[in-house]
Amino acid sequence: MASTTTVIDMPMERANPQHPITSSNDPIPLRDITNPSQVHLGSYGQGTGTVVDAFERWDSPRINTYRLAAIFFAFLNFGMNDGSYGALVPYIEADYDLSYTVTSLVFLSPFAGYAIAALFSDRLHLFFGRRGIAILAPSSKVVAYIVIATHPPYPAVVAILALAGLGNGLVDAAWNAWIGSLAQTNQLLGLLHGLYGLGATIAPLISTSMITKAHLGWWTFFYLMAALCAVEVATGAAAFWSETGTKYTDVNRADGEEKGMTREALKQKVTWICAGFLLCYVGLEVHPAVSLGGWIVNFMIRVRHGEPFSSGMTATGFWLGITVGRVILGFVTPKIGERLAVSAYLLVAVGCELVFWLVPQFIVSAVAVSLLGFFIGPIFPSTVIAVTKLLPSEMHVAAIGFSAAIGGGGAAL
Repeated sequence: MASTTTVIDMPMERANPQHPITSSNDPIPLRDITNPSQVHLGSYGQGTGTVVDAFERWDSPRINTYRLAAIFFAFLNFGMNDGSYGALVPYIEADYDLSYTVTSLVFLSPFAGYAIAALFSDRLHLFFGRRGIAILAPSSKVVAYIVIATHPPYPAVVAILALAGLGNGLVDAAWNAWIGSLAQTNQLLGLLHGLYGLGATIAPLISTSMITKAHLGWWTFFYLMAALCAVEVATGAAAFWSETGTKYTDVNRADGEEKGMTREALKQKVTWICAGFLLCYVGLEVHPAVSLGGWIVNFMIRVRHGEPFSSGMTATGFWLGITVGRVILGFVTPKIGERLAVSAYLLVAVGCELVFWLVPQFIVSAVAVSLLGFFIGPIFPSTVIAVTKLLPSEMHVAAIGFSAAIGGGGAAL
């Protein structure tokens, strides 16, 4: 069959990185829709000539607006889950009379769920589509939170947190990949992870207030989490009801085969580089099992001699910094480029970490940790953007899921 190429002049959202276009006035050759090798969206390097992906927008088609709102709400819950652990750790430790080492098992357990999500997320997309993910992920968290809210023995808490980790791992991979396929990725991912940061900001405030002001048990916070995730099931299912496994396969597999892409994604150097980067970043800074976000409250109480409530608020300040940083710097990063921006953010973050460590004053430490959150906030979204730019769309879910799982492993360590 003869192939033709249509050339039009139009502004470019984002080009195939293998064929950069230096000017917005340069002609952009589109895929020939009569050639099946060029019809598949997101396939780099297929067909002939320069190819530019057709990106949907957050507001077109209209259903994307509702889907984006549902995903934003899901990441708000995701952030509340992650942000609550640091504030709850001292009370869990005291309630069960545990050592530091044993208490840290609540951080290791979600990693097991994340690992399972990384292995099977792409396959679940093929069988059940995004609709299945929108139902399965929050449902697993609802079950986990209800069990924890009954105040079970500590081994049961550790075991059931793996189910919550599974739900969060599926959410992380699926919705980062979906938003990464839209136009204006930097801004949207900045807002998405800003909502995550907002959830992590308010969770220590709510949980600490419930414990210190209302004199409730630490486990009662999970009644609230179970209710929020039940709402997430309803909103996600309604927004993605038409996104079946068949539709996902048709769009993301050029040959229509239900073949998982996890193995192929692991063959890509980009996947391993991003995974290694997140192993360091997430492990040291901002995950449910983080050394800073997870243990900051204990540090402020025991080393900086702060009161329990004010120490809990330092975790809120840290997550607030992440929230503001992701929203504001999410608009700055694309203007100066991800590579230069991330390098600059990391340098400033090192300075903030040194101030936090070397100046033994409660107020100074609280301010330094908030600024640290501000500058490390955009790093995770920037890593996701790198994956979506450098890999074909059919590998996004598998690659992002694997990278996030490795990050969770670093957090557990």
